[in-house]
Amino acid sequence: MKFLLVYPSWPKLEHQTPFTLPPHGPIVMAAAIPSWVDVTFVDENVDEIPFDGGWDFVGLSMMLTSQQPRGFAIAQEFMSRGIKVIAGGISVMLHADEVQKHVDSVFYGEAEGRLEEVFNDFTNGKLRSRYDYSLNFPDTELIGPARRLILDHDKYAYKGVRMVDLFHASRGCRFNCYPCCTGYLGGRTFRPRPMHRVAEELATIDNDKLFVVDNSLAQDKVWEIELFKTMAPFKKHWCCHPIQDDDEVLAAAVDAGAWYVYQGVDDTSDFIRNRINRYHQYGIGVEGTIILGTDEQTEDDIKRLVEFLLEVKLDLAEFTIMTPFAHTKIREQMEREGRMLTYDPGMYTADKVVFQPKHMSAERLQELYHWAWDQFYDDEPQTYKMYKLHKKI
Repeated sequence: MKFLLVYPSWPKLEHQTPFTLPPHGPIVMAAAIPSWVDVTFVDENVDEIPFDGGWDFVGLSMMLTSQQPRGFAIAQEFMSRGIKVIAGGISVMLHADEVQKHVDSVFYGEAEGRLEEVFNDFTNGKLRSRYDYSLNFPDTELIGPARRLILDHDKYAYKGVRMVDLFHASRGCRFNCYPCCTGYLGGRTFRPRPMHRVAEELATIDNDKLFVVDNSLAQDKVWEIELFKTMAPFKKHWCCHPIQDDDEVLAAAVDAGAWYVYQGVDDTSDFIRNRINRYHQYGIGVEGTIILGTDEQTEDDIKRLVEFLLEVKLDLAEFTIMTPFAHTKIREQMEREGRMLTYDPGMYTADKVVFQPKHMSAERLQELYHWAWDQFYDDEPQTYKMYKLHKKI
């Protein structure tokens, strides 16, 4: 069977440096596909889709809401040729009913141990319209190495520098952050992979730079230290989401190759200032992830926040506009208060205002978003700040 797995193109943030990372979801899913299936992967962000490849079956892997319009067009092209299309991924889980209108079948939930059934059903002409495993998480022992051989790594480089490979050591998240849909997608229980599985996958990665994409590493101190000790012999440089603010944890992270951390910065408190200082004391860079447009923020608050980011010497900053994605508390609030402006998935790129802000017009928040990027990178362009951070390793 010739199976084509497609990752639809999607627009980057308007001010973001236009590099492309190798996707993670498709290669994790592909590892669970039965060995008797011949898999070809195409990331439309770096390559063209071979519509005339004589495919038996096509899969769409969609992580982002903003991938949906292009994903639906791709599905229609294949379906018009009589080829069955199945869709899965985070975006499908968040919008399963809508996605199902545009494809033959949807799959949501985690893939390990489940895809044999899907491909057998297809082979026997009994493909179901929906495969729902969203409330039935597989044993993390089943999560083996992602199928990176389906990627063309040469296409994931920026100015001659190979991009990081993506890797995960756990699923689920015990936190319940207000604008986040992770609890809906992966559950509120922290589910670590066994360390021998972590080591097994790290041994398959030939890249010395990694992005550990777990929602947060600061879930369990004992596990965190064990993870870093497991990672250390592989001598990788890696970035991640938050690390626990603990001397033993931070020291172990540095020994394991911690490079920089994505740290949410939502206020100008001493807590945030100290958090950033602590990372810097250990030689760990910080890329601030800053959401603009929360109900707590006035125009003056946003301006003060950008000043604060420069004061604390963030290595990089990524600004987004608060976006009420499906299955989040913020979406429920915005709908309850009648503040949703659009449900157009093409607008859900996190750089467009899709709701009515509390303290300003939608137009003014959009202007402040552009101003924040310009202001933070006024003295040093984003590309130069990226160069300095990369130079550390």
